[in-house]
Amino acid sequence: MTSSLATATPAVFYRVEPTDPHTHLFNVTMVVTRPAEDQELALPVWIPGSYLVREFSKNLQQLAAQQNGKPIALQQLDKHRWIAQCAKNKPLTLTYQVAAYDHSVRTAWLDASRGFFNGTSVCLRAVGLEDKPHGIDIAPPTRIKGWQAATSLTPVNVNRAGFGTYIATNYDELVDCPVKLGKFWSAKFTACGVPHRIVVAGAAASFDGERLLADTKRICETEIRFWHGDNGKAVHSHYLFMLNVVDDGYGGLEHKTSTALICGRRDLPRIGEKAAPEGYNTLLGLISHEYFHTWNVKRMRPAEFARYDYNQENYTELLWFFEGFTSYYDDLLLRRAGLIDHATYLRLITKTINQVQQTPGRQVQSVAEASFDAWVKYYRQDENTPNSTVSYYTKGSLVALCLDLALRQHGKTTLDDVMRGLWQRTKGGPMSQDDVLAVLQKLSGKDWSAELQRWVHSTEELPLKELLASHGIELQADTTATAQRLGLRVQESGSGVNVKVVLSGGLAEQAGFMSGDEWLGIELADGEAWRMGKLDDLALYAGASAKRVTAIVSRDRRLLKLPLQLPLQKSGAASNNDAPDTVRLNVGNADLAKHWLREDQPTQPPQRQAKPKV
Repeated sequence: MTSSLATATPAVFYRVEPTDPHTHLFNVTMVVTRPAEDQELALPVWIPGSYLVREFSKNLQQLAAQQNGKPIALQQLDKHRWIAQCAKNKPLTLTYQVAAYDHSVRTAWLDASRGFFNGTSVCLRAVGLEDKPHGIDIAPPTRIKGWQAATSLTPVNVNRAGFGTYIATNYDELVDCPVKLGKFWSAKFTACGVPHRIVVAGAAASFDGERLLADTKRICETEIRFWHGDNGKAVHSHYLFMLNVVDDGYGGLEHKTSTALICGRRDLPRIGEKAAPEGYNTLLGLISHEYFHTWNVKRMRPAEFARYDYNQENYTELLWFFEGFTSYYDDLLLRRAGLIDHATYLRLITKTINQVQQTPGRQVQSVAEASFDAWVKYYRQDENTPNSTVSYYTKGSLVALCLDLALRQHGKTTLDDVMRGLWQRTKGGPMSQDDVLAVLQKLSGKDWSAELQRWVHSTEELPLKELLASHGIELQADTTATAQRLGLRVQESGSGVNVKVVLSGGLAEQAGFMSGDEWLGIELADGEAWRMGKLDDLALYAGASAKRVTAIVSRDRRLLKLPLQLPLQKSGAASNNDAPDTVRLNVGNADLAKHWLREDQPTQPPQRQAKPKV
């Protein structure tokens, strides 16, 4: 960052104090140096990268305003906006508290072990001053010693522990740089000349930080070179990974110069153990995904996101590109970095294909429609979500796969070149689907609008089998799990089977199952009845020759008997089209496959088992 920014006078300044973490409250003081008359103030209702109105103002309390040392009135306009009835150009001081109880990467958390906050949850916006410099003073807790602070904001006057004053170019930058507080493991590395830092909180004593550091560096170098070549200059001058380690959790949120991540404690590599835990590849995939967003969505972004509107939903049909294509590259770049092998990568693709094929909603909504509806569908999932929509992450990644394989088959370019071409065309800024089509036309000499219409804007099946075969990969139908054959998604408790989702068009729907049912047992044709503890008990008690049973379910404390037809086949033929809902991938022609999977990448370390991302 430039020294001129570090010496700039902020138009808006905040002091955030975790005074007593036992209260779970951040105390905030905000000073607007030269306010407008009747200055408007607002707290965002959402955070970029997570497409849900989260009503952050519900956590704000004790809001008060002063000018010239005297209280002034505040008029609330709606759920998240206020007017301070102040005079013009005289410093306005506001004080308030923010309750911090959210474990996720999207809001704020504070207890005696750690603190975390995003500016969208903590920093009121001074309307009209968003483009001016904003400063923030991050204070340590008064009752707990030994805490540190970490953020990617530009430091102005900061102590060795990271507490002190930081500055941002504008409000957007301020709220795009989350802050991590507490006691944490910290390490640094340089990737392609760019300094990076990792901070990890909550890890067990067995945590192998050096291995995580080395693997993360490898990911960063691979992705910088993907976008800028071997000698190109990265778009960012520094980067911070903030990892919160919990007993069981997963998630991440991208920012321009940092990312906030969550993983399970058992997913971290362990000192002295050569084989990594099963979930470690999941974590590496998450790191790869969020880091790829440094280019794809944080800089190159939908035209609708050219300037965020923090007051309401910001709609776009392009999440299939920005999340889906990022999801395609997160694991592919792990393969190219040598962190997973061919077999592991193909298992990850198989998982994605099966997730999409086992979602009836793919035949109801296009992936472009799913992108637009993210605010009310993907982020508000319920028992009908799999029947009504499709994930723009998973299907979007398969669109990217199809496009990449089709471009390679066409013979003039690849999706890698298209991504770099888009970066150059947009100068790393806002873009539309027309830009995608223009770059495709320029690099391949072919019009791809018909393909995008079918793959993105319709519910047609993707030509996965044909395109994979053209690159030496065989897609074959595989054995389908009992739940999928019945059209159910369940949770097994040992004493019964809890129905979470009934898939449309399936045998369970035809029998009359409903989400929320507890499947207790079955009754056979001869009147014999059996208690079920898990779904596989169905085959055990009904036998291979049975065509029907009576399912005994509990619904609202009533016992119901539902006539259930049993599936005859185990290979995954979908109920209402010819595409299989469960597949496996095999390498049929290794010479063809290697040109896509890029065996010319760095030599891989000892192979690790994969746990595909959800």
